Amino acid sequence: MRFSSQSIGVGLAVLALSLGACNSASVFKGAGYSDPRLAGRIDRAFEARDACLTRNAAPTGRESDVANAAKAVALSCMPETNQLIAVTNPYHDPQVTDAILKDNDAKAMRYVMLARGESWN
Repeated sequence: MRFSSQSIGVGLAVLALSLGACNSASVFKGAGYSDPRLAGRIDRAFEARDACLTRNAAPTGRESDVANAAKAVALSCMPETNQLIAVTNPYHDPQVTDAILKDNDAKAMRYVMLARGESWN
């Protein structure tokens, strides 16, 4: 029995789509998308934190060192960051908290550099 390359390709496509359909719900569930309200709260918490970082990253002239300015910006937005941690990490996983704090510091540095007109790599 011989199969043409077209029939094999169609069979593989059907198999891939079938497997993808079975697994798609579990992929989104881990990211909070099984609960639309939670997903919305997470999105709003990220937006609030990022808006705070952007707002506070504007150059003031008081801080000449970019790293120190970024630390000050990150600290000034800790209420928003803590809210983000509370929403995204209800089980208090220290790795999740650490990842969010590292993201907070990196974004603060990025926004400070962009506000100063410096390139960000």
